[in-house]
Amino acid sequence: MRATVLVRPKPGILDPQGQAVESSLRHLGFEVADARVGRLVDVELTTDDRDEAQAQLERMCEQLLTNPLIESYEIAFGAGA
Repeated sequence: MRATVLVRPKPGILDPQGQAVESSLRHLGFEVADARVGRLVDVELTTDDRDEAQAQLERMCEQLLTNPLIESYEIAFGAGA
């Protein structure tokens, strides 16, 4: 089963990369209110059980893929994920 985990800074957490992107976009003439930079992790799991996969991914996020103090995550399953 294939899944995608989107990790991004929690609201209110300083995001220097996001600030740099926002500033650059403004310098290029784009009107943006805010920009946040996160990361995308694609994971191919060996299980076909969606509930088991969800539980595994949540443990992965809590133990390795995120810093739960400053980052949030979203998990998506499917053909595009």
